[in-house]
Amino acid sequence: MPTTDLASHAPWLESQRRSRSRRFDAARRLRRLRGRRSAVVVVLASLSLAAGGAVAADRTGGASSVRSAGSTVVELQTALGIPADGVYGPQTRRAVRRFQRANGLAVDGIAGPQTLAALGLTARGSSAPARSRDASTVLARIAQCESGGDPTAVSADGRYYGKYQFRRSTWRAVGGRGNPAAAPEAEQDQRAAILYRREGTSPWPVCGRRA
Repeated sequence: MPTTDLASHAPWLESQRRSRSRRFDAARRLRRLRGRRSAVVVVLASLSLAAGGAVAADRTGGASSVRSAGSTVVELQTALGIPADGVYGPQTRRAVRRFQRANGLAVDGIAGPQTLAALGLTARGSSAPARSRDASTVLARIAQCESGGDPTAVSADGRYYGKYQFRRSTWRAVGGRGNPAAAPEAEQDQRAAILYRREGTSPWPVCGRRA
C-alpha cells in the first residue's frame, strides 16, 4: 500500500499551482465577459447615434433647404396647398414627394432648389406681389369670387375652368394636365398657390383686386 511522504512539499506545491490556475481561468473568463458587454454597449450606442442623426437630418434638412432659398416653411406649405403650420414634418414631406412625383422631379421629400423653383419659391420670389398678406386667405377670397368656391365650375363661354377659373394655358404653365375643372380640389389649390407665388393676384384682374 503506497504511503504519502508528509515531509515532501510536492503535494502542497501542486495544490497551489492548481489553485492559481483556477483563479487565472476565472479571471480570464470574467475579462472576456466584460469585453463582450462593452462591445454590445458600443454597438448599441453607435446605432442610437446614427438613428438620432438620421432623424435630425430628416426633420431639419427640408426646412434648411427652404430657408436657404429665401423662403419659409409656411410659404412652402401654402404653395403646396396644405395647412401652413410652419413645421417641416411628415405631412409636408409627403406633400413635397407628391409634387415632385407629379412634376417629374427627384422624389426625396426635400424641398431643394429645383422643387422650390417649380413651386415658384425662390430667393427672388420673396418680393412677390401681395407677399405680406396670407396667401391662403387671399386665394380663398379669389376662389369665392371667381367660382363660388366650386372646383367643377366652368365659365359660360367655356374658357375658364375650376375653382380659380384657370385658362388651360395657365393651368399647363403651373404643371397641370388635362381639364382644370376635372382635377381634384387639392391640386387646384396647389396650382393656384404656385401661380400666386409667381405673379401675385395679377392672373385674376377683377377678383384679385377684391381679395
